[in-house]
This record gives sequence, C-alpha cells and structure tokens, in this order.
Amino acid sequence: QVQLVESGGGLVQAGGSLRLSCAASGRSFSSYAMGWFRQAPGKEREFVAAISWNGVSTYYADFVKDRFTISRDNAKNTVYLQMNSLKPEDTAVYYCARHFSSRTVVLQPSDAALYDYWGQGTQVTVSS
Repeated sequence: QVQLVESGGGLVQAGGSLRLSCAASGRSFSSYAMGWFRQAPGKEREFVAAISWNGVSTYYADFVKDRFTISRDNAKNTVYLQMNSLKPEDTAVYYCARHFSSRTVVLQPSDAALYDYWGQGTQVTVSS
C-alpha cells in the first residue's frame, strides 16, 4: 500500500512563493513517476506538473511554465513543487499522485487516469 501526504500549502499574497512537499510511504517510490494536480472550487481537476522516476524528465502545464518547478528526492521518498510568482488563479487544492510509469519518458503525464495513488491534498490560497 502506498500513502501520499502533501504539505506546505497556505495563504500567500500574489507574487509570493510556496513549496509543496509530498511524502510517500510504502515501497518503490523511486521506481515511479510522480505528478501534481490541482482543483479549484467549481472546476475540474487539472494537471500541473510531473517528473520521471529518476528526475530526468519533467513536464508542465502551460500555465505554470517558468513559475513552478517539480523535483524529487528519492532518498527521502519526497516530491516537491516549488511555486513562484503565484497568482490568485493558482488558488486550489493541490494533489500529488503516483504515475504507473517507471520509464524516463513518462507516458501521457497529464492524464489523471494513469495515476494510481493520490494524496489528500493541500490548500493553496493566493490573495490579490
């Protein structure tokens, strides 16, 4: 069984930064790609970023490119999302998830259906 626990969310002013963490328990964290998704009130869950098992490949939604950075530390079983230049429209619950892929090139990283374990989410609120 895999458990994912997000942390690091909170309230921040527009233009500020937050660093989200996702700690994984269970086996084989380092063998799988990981991703971040978000869901704003009244909206569907959307892809934010993903990273391959070895950190070589990263993927981003267009709306976060050059502002967000995904990274991972396999020794700590943790994946991170550094968020800079935050905007009010970034307000959402952010979820981390484990992708089924163990390859350097992640298959369809934005497809939520390819993620098999999800965390409970952490709230990010950006005030204007």
